[in-house]
Amino acid sequence: MDPAKRSKRVTITDVARHAGVSTAAVSKVLRNAYGTSPAMREKVRAAMAELGYRPHAAARGMRGRTYTIGVLLDSMRNTFFADILDGIRDQLLDTDYTVLIGAAGFGAEDQSRTVGAMVDRQMDGLVLIAPGTSRSDVLAMAAETPTVVIGHHDPAEVHDSVVDADDLGAGLVVDHLVALGHRDIVLLSAPGTRASQWRRTPEIVLTGGYHEAMRRHGLADRARVVSTAYSDEGGYRAGMRLLDGRDRPTAVMTGADVAAMGVYRAAAELGLRIPEDLSLVGYNNTAVASLAPVQLTSVDQAGHTMGATAAKMLVERVEGQRTRAIQTSMTPSLVVRRSTAAPARS
Repeated sequence: MDPAKRSKRVTITDVARHAGVSTAAVSKVLRNAYGTSPAMREKVRAAMAELGYRPHAAARGMRGRTYTIGVLLDSMRNTFFADILDGIRDQLLDTDYTVLIGAAGFGAEDQSRTVGAMVDRQMDGLVLIAPGTSRSDVLAMAAETPTVVIGHHDPAEVHDSVVDADDLGAGLVVDHLVALGHRDIVLLSAPGTRASQWRRTPEIVLTGGYHEAMRRHGLADRARVVSTAYSDEGGYRAGMRLLDGRDRPTAVMTGADVAAMGVYRAAAELGLRIPEDLSLVGYNNTAVASLAPVQLTSVDQAGHTMGATAAKMLVERVEGQRTRAIQTSMTPSLVVRRSTAAPARS
């Protein structure tokens, strides 16, 4: 091909001519607008691929949209977030939206700074995964930029929410362990912070469900909640404190699989066998839960579905298909594997 022709930027007029359709049709496909048939979209996208056409983000931004979605999370090490991200990606696969990830850490200030950077870069919408940013900051930002919050149960008029019924999930775990004969059941949960202003974070709802289930089984006086970060190191440190003593529990449930892996490591260092000496339950049912030799019993939150739902809701907001805020809740299920069994002692 002639270098001069190769350096010339392909326009939508070129795409329309190559596909044998109108420029209006190409524009509709680019905007993922209603009124385009699957055959039309396939024809236009094929022409775009053959010509090497790439929509100019800056030009689209001048027309009011950049086709970028920002996703905020605290850590890339939490494998549950990978499930959510896969759901977001798959939902947006046949659209023109690009996902940009901000792994901001656990600090509220760092998260606020990352969210601000996303807004400054004129991203069309934001998905915030269990944000540690203060609720007032999120509400103010969501009033200007379409936003979906994943995890926090606090309803709002300015942003959509996707949550898991964490209280039911905690109840499933306690019911399972009590049925096996356990009475000393400890919950490891993230500490959270009052400064964040969120009243119903996943940790708060999970802890409430745990206490309710323990009361239901007549075990309220044995309920223990230990605060720790949802990380391998957080689970390890909490596990070493809990398991290296006379009053060690017969079962531990954690609010995240990644923390359960830390407990697993601590138990191994202390010479404790799972499940013979300790039953262990995670939360999220991530890919690591099913790996040998772990085989971790875990609560399935349908992370992929949560991500896909959040992406669908966000695009509806961005494209003006809906203005009323909604909250969608996932129903958890317990996946029983080899990390739980009857206690060795009563």
